[in-house]
Amino acid sequence: MAIVNKMPIFHGGQWPPADVRLAARIFPERADTADSALDRWVTGWWQGKLRTWYPRQRERIRFRDAVATAAERLQLERWDDDRLRRESRPAANAAFIGKDFASGALALALVREAARRRLGLLAHPPQLLAAWKLLCGHLIEFDTGEGKTLTAALAACLAALAGVPAHVVTVNDYLAQRDAEKMQPLFAFFRLSVGVVHGGVAQGDRASQYARDLTYCTNKDLVFDYLRDRVNAGGINSPAQLAVRRLHQSQRGEERLRLRGLHFAIVDEADSILIDEARTPLILSALSDRGADRDVFEQVLAIAEQLQQDLHFRLLGAQRIPELSKEGRLYLAQLADDYLAAAEFDRRQKALDEFWQLDWVREHYVLQALRAIYVYRRDQHYVVLDGKIVIVDEFTGRLLPDRSWEQGLHQLVEVKEGCAVTGQNRTLARLTYQVFFGRYLRLAGMSGTLREVAAEMAAVYRVPTLRVEPNRPCQRIEWPSLLLRDAEAKHAAIVDEVMRILNEGRAVLIGTRSVMASLAISRALAAAGIVHKVLNALQDEDEASLVARAGQPGAVTVATNMAGRGTDIPLAPAVSARGGLHVVLSEWHESARIDRQLFGRCARQGDPGSCRAIVALDDELVRHYASALANWTALQWPGLPPASAVKLLRRTMQSKAEAANAAQRRATMRQDRQMRRQLAFSGATE
Repeated sequence: MAIVNKMPIFHGGQWPPADVRLAARIFPERADTADSALDRWVTGWWQGKLRTWYPRQRERIRFRDAVATAAERLQLERWDDDRLRRESRPAANAAFIGKDFASGALALALVREAARRRLGLLAHPPQLLAAWKLLCGHLIEFDTGEGKTLTAALAACLAALAGVPAHVVTVNDYLAQRDAEKMQPLFAFFRLSVGVVHGGVAQGDRASQYARDLTYCTNKDLVFDYLRDRVNAGGINSPAQLAVRRLHQSQRGEERLRLRGLHFAIVDEADSILIDEARTPLILSALSDRGADRDVFEQVLAIAEQLQQDLHFRLLGAQRIPELSKEGRLYLAQLADDYLAAAEFDRRQKALDEFWQLDWVREHYVLQALRAIYVYRRDQHYVVLDGKIVIVDEFTGRLLPDRSWEQGLHQLVEVKEGCAVTGQNRTLARLTYQVFFGRYLRLAGMSGTLREVAAEMAAVYRVPTLRVEPNRPCQRIEWPSLLLRDAEAKHAAIVDEVMRILNEGRAVLIGTRSVMASLAISRALAAAGIVHKVLNALQDEDEASLVARAGQPGAVTVATNMAGRGTDIPLAPAVSARGGLHVVLSEWHESARIDRQLFGRCARQGDPGSCRAIVALDDELVRHYASALANWTALQWPGLPPASAVKLLRRTMQSKAEAANAAQRRATMRQDRQMRRQLAFSGATE
């Protein structure tokens, strides 16, 4: 099958917009920007000011009244389905292409009526305003529990009705499948086809899924499919070149292109995808050697274990990046001389030969071995399943079975854990989230926690951030944080907290940062005789039903970050009457946004609920980012520190962590720009 690229058909208006500079590539996408650091800073500062000045409540009331007026004037309830479908396409086209306020109100009134008929859901005013702003290309801070699934569906439906291919991007396979199935009746009403792409969808079926009117997909699958298109195009950079290949090449069984372009995307949990996961590039690779020499990796690990910290190497910064000292390099050089001079040296061992003779190869693999030994930890960064190393997504707590670390690190971890050694991979293409999502002709997104990163979003993606107030006032009660001396005291305090809440007839959700932490808290609860459920990367089967049952009387759920995104916890009437769900944060995260996401699991849509952080001075992030302040706090207050000291420690730790992460994202962007300049000079693709 030859490479095929099915282009979208638009129903009118001008798309792509004339003011967008398109890249000369195989399908429509925005050209990469060459902004300077000053340009990005000014843009971020200005958009931050606009977000502050935005008249949120007044705009919501104005748009609500406009939609209500349109529905009342047209008497939509009396329309039959055919008329509703017939009138929706021109209205959607005017709303999406022109971004006209009145057209948007009319289009949303029509789509809301269809959702009422097919889904039994009547979108409330904040959802209508959020959907309209998504359609216009904004990032929306929308509180958890406000109905982001329906909001995204309304906006995606209007884009598809306008003839613009829409991608609704989610953070995991379950949400992509669930949201597509849940909103299917709405799309079917308008005779729109819906595709779903996630890790469980076969590679050969993906092109047909992307060819549909709108597609629900996960962020990683979307980017890797884009990279595969770039690789499979084989140097084709324009539709004209693609047409020439179709005319002159024979049928060679080449894979068809999967995507139709980067037209419009709605990113759910936008801060998680566009910020938290943007620190490292995504790399498409192919297995280059299955006969990896285990002896080489074993020897590298043995050498790394001989090196002394602070003498031969140091672990720099909060990321604990290994760096060899002068003494360390001299020590490795001496080992190499001794090895090469030994009588038993066997020239047939080509891998060992290269390792010992080339300084840069030797130092590279020793640094990777130091990472495997001192930085990457089992049940935190990875787990061992069925004799294989499986990476754990540090932002969601989910397993990534089809991912591997590069440049020998994965193989070194396999040897460290006694697993079979897999082959190393050869890089085919790489891309950062910043570049990929910046190529969409129109980008939008939602999350409950965006205001802290509004300036960075505007600077990097050129998209403003707006807040939409909730439909009902939040009733969440945040109890004072508890800062204990060590993990043992923390676990005892969590057990006491859980027992007190259970005696009130409520339910408890305990959030953790890692698999290791969830297992430690589970052991403490089990020792106290408390029946509970654990949800982490090792025990993630039937996640949705487990989270859904977390609001029943007496339910205790211990979960990593995976439970904090996308799934509602309905409260039993008895739990709601006694104060709702209680959330315990067992360790501060690198960003206050993630803490707020966890607290947002309770008190949704006006429900009651409470939350508290119970942390320790020896928590990993506290030790890495604020060890001096933590030691001073322990000396100053042998018992429980006051709230002001706890607040100062948290702010100091998270400020340093966020600054380090932001610096890493900037470094990733610089590397990506440099590499793309080099590739452009050589004529190669990404």
